[in-house]
Amino acid sequence: MVKKLSALVFVSALLGALASPAAANHSWNGYHWARTANPFTIKLGDDVSSAWDAYLSQASTDWSKSTSGNPVRTRLVPGSTTPKKCAATLGRVEVCNAAYGNRGWLGVASVWVNQSHITQATTKMNDTYYAPGSKYDTPIWRAAVMCQEVGHAWGLDHQDESGADFHTCMDYASNPDADNTHPNTHDYQELALIYSHFDAATTIGLSAQRGATAYKTERKDGRRSSKIVESYADGSKKITFIYWAA
Repeated sequence: MVKKLSALVFVSALLGALASPAAANHSWNGYHWARTANPFTIKLGDDVSSAWDAYLSQASTDWSKSTSGNPVRTRLVPGSTTPKKCAATLGRVEVCNAAYGNRGWLGVASVWVNQSHITQATTKMNDTYYAPGSKYDTPIWRAAVMCQEVGHAWGLDHQDESGADFHTCMDYASNPDADNTHPNTHDYQELALIYSHFDAATTIGLSAQRGATAYKTERKDGRRSSKIVESYADGSKKITFIYWAA
């Protein structure tokens, strides 16, 4: 999300070409919550401090809009973990903040999938980089990172990682501004595509196996972000997006 957060905008010349849902193209490998009807509601566990409450509330509101046929709805609920641990809860998303240390990242989103179905997710904001006096301790940076990490929990990838401004939180704009703190129409169109089919069952609120040891881990590093895939013996996976600081 930062400079490594930085590509949040769609050039105006592209907006016309993206006017229809068919133009959307930033699904995260087709990962999605299984469900039997649209719209559907995912619980967001509030494990954040008061410094982040307004940004989580805004992200919840933004991702629940019905723009362009978006079927995702969110509901804020009390968190079920400690912010430092940020353990996943099956069938929902836990949103956390804590001082996770000088690890180079502003935010991290992890989803657990069985085949292509998301079963649980967590997002973490690293307070180490939002301390008073930090370049990231601004409403713009906080809102941009929160919006993007929560967006990954629905199965969205980045629109761009070059540092260009695509006017969305799902990029890595080098100099984010207010329009990089919200989704744009293209994000909602992509969600409409990802969730255009129905599944035989649901993973929302579902319980599933946890605690297995990964037998294979793959890592892919980009200019602004990294993706780590941990594969388990039962066929499930944990996928993590890392939003690097500059």
